[in-house]
Amino acid sequence: MNDHERFGKLLEIMDQLREPGGCPWDREQDWGTLRSYLLEESHEALEALDAGDLEGLREELGDLLLQIVFLSRLAQEEGVFTARDVVRGIVEKMIRRHPHVFGDEQADDSDEVLRNWERIKKEEKAERGEQRSSLLDGLPAGLPSLVRALRLGEKAARVGFDWNGAGPVLEKIREELDELQAAVDAGDGPASREELGDLLFATAMLARKLNHDPEAALEGANRKFVSRFKAIESCAAASGQGVESLGIERLEQLWDEAKAAED
Repeated sequence: MNDHERFGKLLEIMDQLREPGGCPWDREQDWGTLRSYLLEESHEALEALDAGDLEGLREELGDLLLQIVFLSRLAQEEGVFTARDVVRGIVEKMIRRHPHVFGDEQADDSDEVLRNWERIKKEEKAERGEQRSSLLDGLPAGLPSLVRALRLGEKAARVGFDWNGAGPVLEKIREELDELQAAVDAGDGPASREELGDLLFATAMLARKLNHDPEAALEGANRKFVSRFKAIESCAAASGQGVESLGIERLEQLWDEAKAAED
């Protein structure tokens, strides 16, 4: 069985599950229930990706593909589109948006590729009668804020609104940190909140200049914090104590020990 046949088999399985005499559970699902499963499977795929579990990622991507096929089946039942329409659409889009690969245009670097991508995307929307008032429009409202900041910076950079490197962004971070310190010293809650937001945005821009995903970087820091704090808890439990009884000096000592143990 080749890959085309395997995809067709997956569609046949979904058809059989949804049709009369199929699976009662699958037949009960609707747009609302599948939304939560789509979100869950996306997070499980991200978890495997972050853990470097490639075998787990393979499985989770399969589960995610199933959700795509499932949602496409619901759309088919409403006469809107099919899974094959989804595949056809992305194939055509990838060919259309890579004229330097599948056409006669040239792109010397990734920045030019992205500029061409935005130009072609804008042309496509104009052909459909869709107009956006800003280059920054079109990002999903539900994006995590760090990811949204990253994408906003990327979009602005495509028209030249950007820092020349990581150095100037670091200077901006120092500036924002000074402004945050001033707001904190003044006891100005609203101003400190605003300055904190500016600092986080500038940090996301630094991640972009360093070719890092700020969301992934923060998740890595989260995992590191959890690992070290659990090590503190284990040490406390081994001595018959709870972490709440240790005091800050002892907690910091155990933290340093947990950190050193990682090296």
